[in-house]
Amino acid sequence: MLKTLAIIGVVVVVAIAGILLYAATKPDSFRVQRVVLIDAPPDKVYPLINDIKAWAVWSPYEKKDPAMKRSFGAVTAGKGATYAWEGDKNVGQGSIEMIESGPRKIVIKLDFLKPFEAHNMGEFLLEPKGDSTSVTWAVYGPSPYMSKVIGTFMNIDDMIGRDFEKGLADLKAAAEKK
Repeated sequence: MLKTLAIIGVVVVVAIAGILLYAATKPDSFRVQRVVLIDAPPDKVYPLINDIKAWAVWSPYEKKDPAMKRSFGAVTAGKGATYAWEGDKNVGQGSIEMIESGPRKIVIKLDFLKPFEAHNMGEFLLEPKGDSTSVTWAVYGPSPYMSKVIGTFMNIDDMIGRDFEKGLADLKAAAEKK
């Protein structure tokens, strides 16, 4: 019996060590992105992304916790726009700051405080395609060791990607309706 427990213990330790070693081989950064073609010119799409208050129309995160506390800075559109939120386990707590804003590219600094601390970047790329606009929504940043370990069991691209797909579908609907 003691020998069996020792063997089980060794197997568990080796399995944990294997997971930790595997996690260490993962990339030091990540990027998740999705693209949608919207049947509207960039000047119809851009205001929906450039104005943080307009995100309520299309952002999937705005709908995950209707009771979420929101606070907007003095500037809500364009470079310098800020927004903070505090919500349930579905949205956590964090803030964004728009650090670049132009008709073809919007870049945001994305800081999460809960459920875990993370500091990433987000971007929206708007590319004219005839009378339509190709919109790319991406988030990227460092992948610290604990993120690599978690990523061994959970696929961040699938998790965030589904939200991006929903948000881009809602953005498409809003832009095409205008």
